[in-house]
Amino acid sequence: MLKIHNSLSRKKEQFTPIEPGKVRLYVCGMTVYDYCHLGHARVMVVFDMVVRWLRSSDYTVTYVRNITDIDDKIIKRAGENGESIRALTDRFIAAMHEDADALGVQRPDHEPRATEYVEPMQKLISELVRHGLAYKADNEDVCFAVRKFDGYGKLSGKSLDELRAGERVEVAGGKQDPLDFVLWKHARAEEPEEVKWASPWGTGRPGWHIECSAMSSELLGAQFDIHGGGADLQFPHHENEIAQSEGAHQCSFVNYWMHNGFVRVDDEKMSKSLGNFFTIRDVLKEYAPEVVRFFILRAHYRSPLNYSDAHLVDARNALSRLYTALRNVPPAAMSEVDWSDPMAARFKLAMDDDFNTAEALAVLFDLAAEVNRSQSAEAAGLLKALGKVLGLLEQVPTAFLQGGVDSSGDDAAAIEARIEARIAAKKARDFAEADRIRAELLAEGIALEDTAQGTIWRRA
Repeated sequence: MLKIHNSLSRKKEQFTPIEPGKVRLYVCGMTVYDYCHLGHARVMVVFDMVVRWLRSSDYTVTYVRNITDIDDKIIKRAGENGESIRALTDRFIAAMHEDADALGVQRPDHEPRATEYVEPMQKLISELVRHGLAYKADNEDVCFAVRKFDGYGKLSGKSLDELRAGERVEVAGGKQDPLDFVLWKHARAEEPEEVKWASPWGTGRPGWHIECSAMSSELLGAQFDIHGGGADLQFPHHENEIAQSEGAHQCSFVNYWMHNGFVRVDDEKMSKSLGNFFTIRDVLKEYAPEVVRFFILRAHYRSPLNYSDAHLVDARNALSRLYTALRNVPPAAMSEVDWSDPMAARFKLAMDDDFNTAEALAVLFDLAAEVNRSQSAEAAGLLKALGKVLGLLEQVPTAFLQGGVDSSGDDAAAIEARIEARIAAKKARDFAEADRIRAELLAEGIALEDTAQGTIWRRA
C-alpha cells in the first residue's frame, strides 16, 4: 500500500483517496515573468513522477498545476519591457512548456491561468466576508482576519504568538492585525487597465493566495486528495490557502500535503544575489535533459538537492551505465510490468514508501548488473519498463551514449572512421597508433569504450 509523508501530520500515512480508485492532485505552478530555474525543474519533475506512479498503480488521476499570470513582479517586468502583460506571460508560458517538455514532464490535465478564474476568486472572498473572516481595510484592500480562523498555523507548525513576535508592531495599510493578508487589492492609479477587474469591493485584482484556493476548488472540488509544491510555499502560501478554503467552504481542504525539498548549489542556497542562480536553459546547455531528470530523481523528493557540476557528471555516468546494459542486450518487449517479479516487487516497495526514487533507482542498477551478467533479454526488458515508469530510459541507447548525435551525420561518420582506423591499428599490433587515436578523440570530447560487442563512443 502507498504511504505518503503528510506535511500536515508530519508523518507517513497510508494513502486512501476520497473516491476509491481516483486521485485529485493540485500543485502550485510558476509565476511566469522569467525563465524557469532549477527549483521549478524539481517541482515539475517530482510531481510528474508522482503522477506517473499513481497511474502505474491503477489510479485515475486528475492533475492540476496552475499558472500565476498576474502578480506584482509580472506587472513590474512588463512595464520595464514596454510590453503588455499578456505578451509577457504568453512568452514565458511557451518557454516553460519547452523546458518541461525537454525534461520529459507530461502536461497536467488542467493548467489554469489565474486571470481566467477571477470570478470564482471573488465568490470565495464573498463567502469569507459572509462568514466574518474577511473585512475591508482602511486602504480599501480586502483582508483575511487570521485570528478569526481557528487552527491557523497547523500546516507550518507556527503559533499565532510566534508569528506575531516576528512582525513589526505597526499595522500597515489599515489592517486590523499585521498577520492579516490581502485577498483583494484595490486598484492603484499607476497600474495598467489590463490588471483591473470590477468587484463588490471596488475595482482591483486578486491577492496571490486566493488564486490557488479558487482554481483548485473549481477544478477539483472543495476537498481533494493531494496538494503539492516546494517547501518554500508551506508558509505563508499554503497556510493561507487552508485558512481561505476551509473558511469559505466550511469543510476540510486537503487530505495529504506534499512538499519537495530545496535546491542548493555547491551546498549553498540558490540565489541571484549569491550569483549561483541557474535557469533550466542554462543547465541544458551543458547537460542532456534526461541527465538532469535522472539527477533530480536520484534524491528523495523531500531531501535537499545539491546541484554541482560534479554531481551532474556523476549522474551522466550513472545513466550511461544503464543505457550501456540496454545497448549490449536488446530488451524483450514488455506490454506491462509483472509486479510479482522480485526486482519489480522491490521497485514497487520503494515507490510505495513515500515515492522513494533513490531506492527505486538502486533496483535499476541491480537489474543492469543482472543484464550484464546473464545477457538476459527479459531482464533488459524489465529494466527498460521500470525506467519508463520514472520517465527514463526511453531513448535509443546508442543515441544517448553518443551524446544525441545523429548517427547518419558527417560528424558521426568521421568518428566511426577513426574508430575503424584504431581497430585496424590494434590488429596490426600498432598499439602506439591505437592509443594516439583514442587520446585524440578524448581531447575532442569523445570517450571510447571497448566491449565484447565492439567499440562504442559517447560524448565525454
